[in-house]
Amino acid sequence: MLEYNSVAELIHEAENQGRSISGVVIDDQAESMGLTKQRLFEDMRRNLDVMRVAARNGTSETLKSRSGLSGGNGFRMTRYAASEGGLEPLSGAFCAVAMSKAIAIAEYNAAMGRIVAAPTAGSCGILPAAILTVEDFYKIPERKLVMSLFTAGGIGLVVAKNASIAGAEGGCQAECGSAAALAAAALVELRDGDPVQAAEACAIALKNQLGLVCDPVAGLVEVPCIKRNAGGVMCAIAAADMALAGIKSMIPVDEVISAMREIGDALPASLRETALGGLAATLTGQSLKQKIFG
Repeated sequence: MLEYNSVAELIHEAENQGRSISGVVIDDQAESMGLTKQRLFEDMRRNLDVMRVAARNGTSETLKSRSGLSGGNGFRMTRYAASEGGLEPLSGAFCAVAMSKAIAIAEYNAAMGRIVAAPTAGSCGILPAAILTVEDFYKIPERKLVMSLFTAGGIGLVVAKNASIAGAEGGCQAECGSAAALAAAALVELRDGDPVQAAEACAIALKNQLGLVCDPVAGLVEVPCIKRNAGGVMCAIAAADMALAGIKSMIPVDEVISAMREIGDALPASLRETALGGLAATLTGQSLKQKIFG
């Protein structure tokens, strides 16, 4: 599969061709994989459908993971987003719905539901929540939604090549941080921003997640991972809005990605998905581990 050496390279191609990032990515992928663009589009459209199902099924009141650590918060957040308890969300309807979808999808993952790793299972709620919430509020055509996933995918290839998308290698900054960055870029394209603005959003989102450790309680991708998905989509929305407002990152996105790699390399093993440090090592974290595994 085609790889990009940098986001700058991807942006350069998009600007030279006068196209969106997604248009460049789908063409390049079709050529490198020997597939038609329509075949790739349909494959990505099916991914979008899986995301929709996960967002819906994750709102079940009775959903529970086998460990018992998660489930039901997707339902609670969905009710709150709809002001069913009589309170309007402080963050507004759009952000509250985005958080509800992020939590629902991540809980569905923990309960062994079918999801799309975006870019990983542990961060599966961030990108879908951003895309699906825009669909709900702005009635974006499905084709545009699908194409925005190619934008996220193209930038994801750069992150995976030049840093990491694995918590075990780079901490949660590599999972939820990368997912927030991809979601921010996709949001900019969905709101008709240009490729440079998408790159700025990517940089801003990732900067705000640098240093995030991977410390799953009992070694399970539930606590604190699921709530980090909600935080990640909020970070993506904020970054997209800043970029669309014309705010730029003082540090170029490719340098932010390099910094993430260096930070990940510097993290001790205890903070890289081993469940030996951070929240996993707290008294409550250890108690939960004992309760689950004995």
